[in-house]
Amino acid sequence: MVENEYARFWFENGVLINVLKKPIEVDLEIMTKLIELRHEISNNTYQYWCLDGTKLVSVNKEARDYAEKYGQDFIHTNAMMVNSHVTKFIYNMYVKLKSPGFPFQVFTDREKAIKWLLEIKSKNKKKISS
Repeated sequence: MVENEYARFWFENGVLINVLKKPIEVDLEIMTKLIELRHEISNNTYQYWCLDGTKLVSVNKEARDYAEKYGQDFIHTNAMMVNSHVTKFIYNMYVKLKSPGFPFQVFTDREKAIKWLLEIKSKNKKKISS
C-alpha cells in the first residue's frame, strides 16, 4: 500500500484499488501527486485499476489536461466508481468524447466494477496463453 495526503492505493486480487481520503477538488498540483503515487505503486507495469471517485468533487481543466497527457501510463483497464447515476452518465459521456485508449467503464457498484476488471484480466490471460 502507498498513500499521500489525498489518496490510498493498494492491490486486491491482482487489481489496483484506490480511494480518496476526503472530498476533494482536484487542481494541477493534486493531480500531479495522485498520478505520481499511482505510478509508484504500479512500478512501471500495466494495471487493472479500480478508481474510487465517490469523493471527487471536481477536476479543473488544467488537471484534466495533465491527466489526459500523463495519467494514462500503466493502465491496462480502468473502472471508476461514482456515487450517483447522474455522475455515471456524465463520466460515460466524457469517456465517449475523450476515449482514453483502453477499456474504461463507470460503475456505481464496487463489486460489479471489480468483477468487470477481473473478467477482462482473465480474457487477456487466455489470449496470451493461446
